[in-house]
Amino acid sequence: MIQIKKVKSSKDVKAFIMLPFRLYKDDPNWVPNLIGDEKKHLSPKHNPFFQYAEAELFLALKDGKVVGRISAHTNPRHNAKHNDNAGFFGFFECIDDVEVARALLDEAIRWNKAKGRDKILGPFSFTINDECGLLVDGFDTPPMLLNTHARPYYQRLLEEAGFTKAMDMYAYLSEKTEMPERIERMAAAIERRTGVKIKTLSANKKQRAEDIKRIFKVYEKAWEDNWGNVPLTQKELENLTAQLLPLADPELVLLAEIDDEPVGFSLAMPNFNEVLKVMHGRVNPITIIKALIAKSRISTARVITMGVIDGFRQKGIDTVFYYRSYKHGLAKGYFRGEFSWVLETNTMMNRVAEMLDAVRYKTYRIYEKQID
Repeated sequence: MIQIKKVKSSKDVKAFIMLPFRLYKDDPNWVPNLIGDEKKHLSPKHNPFFQYAEAELFLALKDGKVVGRISAHTNPRHNAKHNDNAGFFGFFECIDDVEVARALLDEAIRWNKAKGRDKILGPFSFTINDECGLLVDGFDTPPMLLNTHARPYYQRLLEEAGFTKAMDMYAYLSEKTEMPERIERMAAAIERRTGVKIKTLSANKKQRAEDIKRIFKVYEKAWEDNWGNVPLTQKELENLTAQLLPLADPELVLLAEIDDEPVGFSLAMPNFNEVLKVMHGRVNPITIIKALIAKSRISTARVITMGVIDGFRQKGIDTVFYYRSYKHGLAKGYFRGEFSWVLETNTMMNRVAEMLDAVRYKTYRIYEKQID
């Protein structure tokens, strides 16, 4: 018998967080987030998402054993931005049992229907600015920082439950030990032609704060028309900055300026999933030592976000970003770089990735279903 229960107690929260440790115990490519970070992300006290949204967490039990989990949540900022009436689900994990999956997904649908929503989108954990999308291709390698992994059968479970594709997002992989001369020449020509200047994140604390303000200004403009985009609130920006700045390499945080005005932004990060992999979700003296060793050996990086504001696109500034990111990354021993994720509809960025000899190696999918 399948039972769906709301997450209410701290014991339930623990069961919700720990389920993937059991489901992926034999998967060498799964990388768990730190358990403490997961608790904060799910907590209305710590996550600014809950300042404007609601969420409910559910567990699926079969014969008294936890076998699945899901969230149902609202995002009024998404609906206001896109003139939509969508509800959302996320954090989907499940044994290979379509009845369990259907029970979880039906519960998320019922919850959103009670909120007056007419369709459901997911997975989002909790927003498009968090981990999102179901991995449907590329299970043979670990995810990079802030990307997800999944069991291959999850796609079948969602589709058998009536969910269909809303959007695919691609991850590209580039492996280089040196920068091709043609890319270097191309980037130099673009810089001369456009007059673009590339700045890195300042080491000065006061100037760094100004840099972040200018970056946020670009972010709001460059992504405003992207599918599913919902701008960060000020609190979300502060929260994200607090999480990422300690991990960031200032030379991989790039701001493009023309005539002293910011026109583009690129953020690449060392792939700290290489560190998380050895920590197994826990912080203790042994995992800290392992983490320090792993940190010194990071060999991969992820270009997490890149954008150019309207009026300055199709001038090659994105190519300059890729070149600078790789140039700095190679000098630090990052020989494998991921560009992700790129919307399947973003023809220009997909072409740029391919032009730079990157190979599409993972696909993440957002699903949808109409609510009757």
